[in-house]
Amino acid sequence: MPDTSSLTILITGVSSGLGRAFATAALAAGHRVIGTVRRPQDAESFEALAPDHAHAVELDVTAFDTIPQKINHLQHTLGPIDALVNNAGYGHEGALEESSLDDLRRQFDANVFGAVAMMQAVLPGMREQRRGRIINVTSMGGFITMPGLSFYCGSKFALEGISEALGKEVAPFNIHVTALAPGQFRTDWAGRSMDRSPRSIPDYDTVMNPLRAARQAKSGNQPGDPARAAQALLQLLAADNPPTRLFLGEDALDLVTAKLNAMQDDITRWNDLARSTGFPT
Repeated sequence: MPDTSSLTILITGVSSGLGRAFATAALAAGHRVIGTVRRPQDAESFEALAPDHAHAVELDVTAFDTIPQKINHLQHTLGPIDALVNNAGYGHEGALEESSLDDLRRQFDANVFGAVAMMQAVLPGMREQRRGRIINVTSMGGFITMPGLSFYCGSKFALEGISEALGKEVAPFNIHVTALAPGQFRTDWAGRSMDRSPRSIPDYDTVMNPLRAARQAKSGNQPGDPARAAQALLQLLAADNPPTRLFLGEDALDLVTAKLNAMQDDITRWNDLARSTGFPT
C-alpha cells in the first residue's frame, strides 16, 4: 500500500448509515473519499463534508453496465483508487414462502452483483499498481442465519464466499480482501431501509409477527456505534496483514461463536456417516 496516511478510498452508499460513518471518519483522518450516491441532493450534502477531499459520484450499483465507464472516468480525473469499500446494500425481511423471486433478484442485485461489478471495475487498476484494498461489508448474517431474513442472509453468504475466494486470487498482486461483518448497529437498516414482504400465510404468524415487531422496536436502539465501526475500518485499511473476515460487535461475536460450537458438535456427532461415503480401500 502507499502511505496510508493519505489514501483515495471509494465507498459505495455514503448517504446514510455505516457508509456515511465510514466516509466521515476517513475524511477526518485526511483521506480523499469518493462516495457513491443516488440523488443529486445527496451529492451536495456529501461534498459539503470536506470540499477538497469529498467527491460524490451519482451511481446505482445495480446499473451494472454503467459502472466500468464511471470508474474509469474517476481514475482518469482523480487518480488511482487505493481502496474500495463495498457498503451499498439493503435488508429484505420476509418468510421465504411469502417472498417472491423478484424480491430475491433485487436483493442479490444490490448486495452481490453490484458489489462484484464494483470489484471488477477497480481490480484492473489495483493489479497494475500491484496494491489495493477491498473491504466488502457483509453481515453477521453472512455466517449465522435468522428466520425471516433468508434472502438477506443468502446474499451475504454469497458475498462472504466471493470475498474469501477473491482474496486468494489477488494475493499475489498485494491486493487484500476483507469481509467486514457487522452485528446490529444503530442505523436505518431495520427501519426505513428494510424491504418487507407482505404477510400472507397465517401458519407463519407465530414465527414472523414477534420477529417483525421486535426488529422494528429495536431500530434506532441497536448496541453498535457506527462511529466506532468506522474507526475499525480505518485500522483495517492501515493494517499490513488484514484479516480475511472481521466481525464487528459483541452480539456478532457471541452468535458466531455459538454457531461454530454447534457446527463442531454436528461434525462430531455425524463424523462416522460423513466418512462412510468413499470407495472401500
